[in-house]
Amino acid sequence: MTKTKFVASSLIRAMVEPRLPDWVEAHWYVTKEEALELALLAEIGWFDMYDKADMAAIITAATNLKWLNSIYAGVDGMPLAELKKRGTKVTNGAGINAITIAEYVVMGMLNIAKGYRDVMHAQDRREWLIDSPGKVELYGSKALLLGYGAIGKLIEERLKAFNVDVTIVRRTPGPSSLAPDAWQARLGEFDWVILAVPATPETEEMIGADELAEMKQSAVLVNIARGSVVDQDALVKALQDQQIGGAFLDVTTPEPLPAHHPLWNLDNCHISMHLSGRAQDKMFVRSAERFLENLKRYHKGEKLEPLVNLDLGY
Repeated sequence: MTKTKFVASSLIRAMVEPRLPDWVEAHWYVTKEEALELALLAEIGWFDMYDKADMAAIITAATNLKWLNSIYAGVDGMPLAELKKRGTKVTNGAGINAITIAEYVVMGMLNIAKGYRDVMHAQDRREWLIDSPGKVELYGSKALLLGYGAIGKLIEERLKAFNVDVTIVRRTPGPSSLAPDAWQARLGEFDWVILAVPATPETEEMIGADELAEMKQSAVLVNIARGSVVDQDALVKALQDQQIGGAFLDVTTPEPLPAHHPLWNLDNCHISMHLSGRAQDKMFVRSAERFLENLKRYHKGEKLEPLVNLDLGY
């Protein structure tokens, strides 16, 4: 029997290998060089790497690839046009880290609302504060949520528990929602603008100087999407001029953010170093379970889930 060749990182090996069916022949890599050597073998590949250029190079080298799996929700670092040309199916990590990312959004909002950074600094100084540096309640505040996938839905659910008035942006508008062409004109109504959109040409720099100028002076921008969806130079200026109240950035451009970048020095900017999805210990377990379920579907010729639309990029 000719076996289906599967190539993946050794990081996932312990969770996957003991449960692989006998029709799969697995090959494991540790380094980028090993991955490049094995790529041509792969009918099924799992080539996640922190360096997106390295990952793209390995995927490009995997010319026999029929199914590419990824732990990442964002696929902006992948050669999508080439994958589409080859007819490769791509499954991503949409929803894998949604819980912890949604919790991070709430944490960031509470941190800013209550001035908790200043509370921690006071503890470092062993200084007993007699008043709270932050006086904002989430209760009754208004949030605009751009992006209503798995993460966006969980953000909305958690914010509603705090009685935040959440307005979502979606293609099919309804109660408490706006159409994609209607949110810019309403920016001045919101205390929080939360970005949870995929990185696509359509969303690149969707928040720029004009949008920042429309926001309330006390409003806070929360970005857990990708750094590319914000014009970062315009954001720096808006924060320096106190044109908006602040920003909570889990993502930046580039990553890591250079030590000399002005965002580090702004008191009204909170940077969480793209840690939101890593603030848990279940990512690999969930990804392995999803992959093994999809492996059964692949063998039966059934639809894989979640399947990336290579035209839309998510």
